[in-house]
Amino acid sequence: MTLLLAVTCAVAVGNIYFPQAIIPLVAAGLHASPDSASLAVTATQAGYTAGMFLLVPLGDRLPYRSFLVALLALTGLGLLAAGCAPTLPLLIAASALIGLTTVAAQVVGPLAAGLVAADRRGAVIGGMLSGSIGGMLLARTFSGTLGEWLGWRVPYLAAAALALLLAGVLARTVPVAPPTSRQRYPALLTGSLRLLHTEPDLRRSCLYQATVFAGFSAVWTCLSLLLTGPVYGMGAEAVGLLALVGGATMLCTPLAGRLVDRHGPEPVNLVCMLAVLVSAAVLAAGAWGGIPGLTALVVGTLLLDVAMQSGMVANQARVYALRSDARSRLNTGYMTCAYLGGSAGSWLGVRAYGQAGWWGVCTLVALLTVLALVRHIVALCSRRPGATGSQSRVAVENQPIRPR
Repeated sequence: MTLLLAVTCAVAVGNIYFPQAIIPLVAAGLHASPDSASLAVTATQAGYTAGMFLLVPLGDRLPYRSFLVALLALTGLGLLAAGCAPTLPLLIAASALIGLTTVAAQVVGPLAAGLVAADRRGAVIGGMLSGSIGGMLLARTFSGTLGEWLGWRVPYLAAAALALLLAGVLARTVPVAPPTSRQRYPALLTGSLRLLHTEPDLRRSCLYQATVFAGFSAVWTCLSLLLTGPVYGMGAEAVGLLALVGGATMLCTPLAGRLVDRHGPEPVNLVCMLAVLVSAAVLAAGAWGGIPGLTALVVGTLLLDVAMQSGMVANQARVYALRSDARSRLNTGYMTCAYLGGSAGSWLGVRAYGQAGWWGVCTLVALLTVLALVRHIVALCSRRPGATGSQSRVAVENQPIRPR
């Protein structure tokens, strides 16, 4: 079941990223400019953001199996419509539907957390995140290769077939579990904001992930500027090749999950933050250029990717332990804050690069991480003797959902 849910995460996340590789083919096929064709990617990402806010909280109100199947079926229909779209406006509209409904990965996380005991939750979350990373990394290669061979429509049609097939498989295999909440839809939508107000550990996890993800986004946004600039003089494809280094995180996140199960999220978070600080120092050497600088970029980005994703495992384990009846709403608040941090990091990174070059970007990463570290140390020092954070909640909140 864990493997099947990880594949579901990979397929859902891949739908956000695979259109990026075929924009030139879409532009040529629909006789549009590349800038206009890129609106399909923008529509997918905007739809995904809306789906996280509008649909993911329903995971607390609807049975997981039927909700997942419905999301994948709608995604498959959207992909089918995109693959058959005769004009660019229709492709953009279909892309918005794809983004809106391909939020299955954000529903799978709370589902998987509820199906296992608390002492295995970290490992399962790591497995789900590993699937998401795999989908993100492989989607562009899959669509680019298939599109070059058979045209831009084929990746959409192949993804549609995969989503619909997966919907059929999940309809037969996911256990039936009762909804954890009976609140009405408007209350669910505002529930994430209320939880951010009432749950200190949720706010703390949001701060950790938002700051680290901001540094991560700043680095990857500005890497293309560094590699294609006068220091290295490489092409844009160099950034894509460097991104493949992040594939190692697929192996590291399950390990991080097992460490969270064994030692709790606090020490894992601390190690990850320290690793991000080290990665900032290593990445700063990338400003030298040449082979030494390129080596520093490879090592630094790998360390940054592993630390950021492993920290996400620890944070989600902490968040899911807070309220067993509100995991989807907790995840909505957490992921929204993380993405807001990433967006802010991209904006800040470009401005730091313009003012101080690559050194400025690495300094920004260090400062953001120090902010999270200070908050983490304050939390550890203020903890009451004998308390164990989210693990001190009543035992029933950590019990798995029993399928009927």
